[in-house]
Amino acid sequence: MEYAYYPGCSLEATGKPYDVSLRLCFQRLGIELREIDDWNCCGATSYIAMNKLTAYALSARNLANAETMGMDICAPCSSCFTILSKVNRHCQWGEEHRNEINEVLGAAGLSYGGSIEVLHPLGILVGFYGIEKIVQSACRRLGGLRIAPYYGCQIVRPEGRFDDREDPQQLDNLFAALGAEVVPFSAKVRCCGGMLMTTFEEVALRLNRDILEEAVTNGAEVMVTTCPMCQMNLEAYQERINRVYGTHYHIPIVFFTQILGLALGYTSEELMLDKLVVEGKGLATRLTEVAV
Repeated sequence: MEYAYYPGCSLEATGKPYDVSLRLCFQRLGIELREIDDWNCCGATSYIAMNKLTAYALSARNLANAETMGMDICAPCSSCFTILSKVNRHCQWGEEHRNEINEVLGAAGLSYGGSIEVLHPLGILVGFYGIEKIVQSACRRLGGLRIAPYYGCQIVRPEGRFDDREDPQQLDNLFAALGAEVVPFSAKVRCCGGMLMTTFEEVALRLNRDILEEAVTNGAEVMVTTCPMCQMNLEAYQERINRVYGTHYHIPIVFFTQILGLALGYTSEELMLDKLVVEGKGLATRLTEVAV
């Protein structure tokens, strides 16, 4: 298995633990990632707000470069996955849409034929590689670690092609198979507010408080997520939420590949669990070695 890897901007900055742990997990499982040469920002939301065609062409540049590699794209960041998937569907809907975008791409000597798919690493691991093979590759069990699986609002919407839109199960099934206790978590697809933390902080703090409260009330020791923005909002603002609401949240918010990496035999330091604001290094003490 081989994929064109699109890390996106966040995974080279605040989401670096996601990038590091994802690469390690895929390496251990024998899934090859080839980073797209000269990739650029996916465009996220600001470009689309200004000029839709420019935004689509900017994102399609990455699709075109991946197409020359002859590989589907692996896009870990939820926003990148959503934007790239949206533009890809737009290109695949019809020749008129594709020609519009290709006219812009032509200025850079590029074109996109719509022949590849944009995939999320969770979908690759569960849907293509398979949970059974992952369990066979694990050298540690998760020892009943109580996990709240947080998908966020983006990767399962709008169509639900990735997983069920209201009650996705891929994280649940993966970590249950690895020996964790997946707690009931109805907030698994609620929005964290995204960039509202920088524009309407009061709203964003309340949204994140509600998600944290659901996880803690249901006994979670750790929350796993697939999104750099969600991870930052839920982790970095816990102390501010505590001050505003008089709460006492102190729960690690980790990328799902960091917990998977522990099961696959990597150390907390290799997976950068010791670099989080709410340190997750102690989670490794809950693991048990798999009998050979």
